[in-house]
Amino acid sequence: MFVRLLDMCMSYSLLKASPLTAIWGASSANSSMSPARIAGTLPRSLYGYEIIDFIGEGAGSTIYSVVDPATQKIYALKHVVVQNEKHLRFVAQLENEYEVSRHLIHPNLRRCIDLKITKPLLRHPTDAGLVMELFDGQACDVQPPRDLATIMHVMEHTIQALAAMHQQGYLHCDLKPNNILLASDGQVKVIDLGQACRINTIKERVQGTPDFIAPEQVRREPLTVQTDVYNFGATVYWLLTGQKIPTLFTLKKTDNSFLVSDTVKSPNELNSQISVNLSGLVMECVRAHPSRRPAGMGELQHRLTIVAHTALRAG
Repeated sequence: MFVRLLDMCMSYSLLKASPLTAIWGASSANSSMSPARIAGTLPRSLYGYEIIDFIGEGAGSTIYSVVDPATQKIYALKHVVVQNEKHLRFVAQLENEYEVSRHLIHPNLRRCIDLKITKPLLRHPTDAGLVMELFDGQACDVQPPRDLATIMHVMEHTIQALAAMHQQGYLHCDLKPNNILLASDGQVKVIDLGQACRINTIKERVQGTPDFIAPEQVRREPLTVQTDVYNFGATVYWLLTGQKIPTLFTLKKTDNSFLVSDTVKSPNELNSQISVNLSGLVMECVRAHPSRRPAGMGELQHRLTIVAHTALRAG
C-alpha cells in the first residue's frame, strides 16, 4: 500500500525548516474579476440554479457558486457565453469534461454533475454551463504550498488522481498548478478535464498550456501516460523552484534535439534543501522522449515513497 507521504515527510520538513519563501513566493493571483462581478450585476440564476457568488474566471468562462432550489445542494457552475467562433471551443471543452467525468469517480478528481447547453434550432450554441462539485480549496498557482511536506502531499494525491484516469483509459493532458486545488484540511482535487482524451489519441491541433506542455503534444504525436508524467514533472518543478521548464512550445522548437537536462538546472541545483533523489525524479519526468520518462503513475508512486523514506531516515 502506498505510504501516506505527508506523515512520513513532516519530521523532515521540520528539521529542514529554513524559509523557502524566496523561491516559493506567492504566485500571481487568478485572472481579474468579471465585468459583471465588478459592476455588481451577477445573474440571479442560470439553468434553474440560483447564483450565490462569483468564484473566478477561466479560459472563456466565468465560475459561480450556485444552489439547486429543489435540493438546496451547493455546486460550482462554469459558464461560457459564446461571443465568437473561438468560444465554441470552450463549449466543446465543457462537453468533453462532462463526458470524461462520467467515467471517473475518485476523491482526488472533481465530479461533474450536469451539463446545460442553450442551442437554438439549426444554430450554434449561445451559451453553456457545467455544474460541478464545489470544493473549498485554492489553486496551487494562487496559493503555492510553502513547505516540502505539503508539496509531497500534493504530489501523492495528484498521482492518485492521474492513476485513476489512466486506469479508465483517459489522460488529463493539461496538468498544471492552476488545475490542482488544495484545501486547508489537506484535501487535494485535480480539476479541468476539458482537454482530457483517450490514451493514444492524436489531437487535431496543439492543445496544452505552453509552460507545462509535453514535446509530443507540440508535435501532435500519439499521447500516452508519459504525457501526463511530463505535465506532472513540469508542475512539480514549478512547485519546488518557482520556475518554469522551457518547453518545445515556449522555445518554438519542434525537432528531437531538444534536451531539457542540457538546458535547465535541476531543483536541487536551485535549492539544496531539495534532495537529490526528488530532484532527479522530477528531471526524469520531463525528459524529451516519452520512453525515457517513468513508465506511469505506479512507478511514480513507488519512487516517491522511496524518496520520502530516504528523507525521513536522513533526517
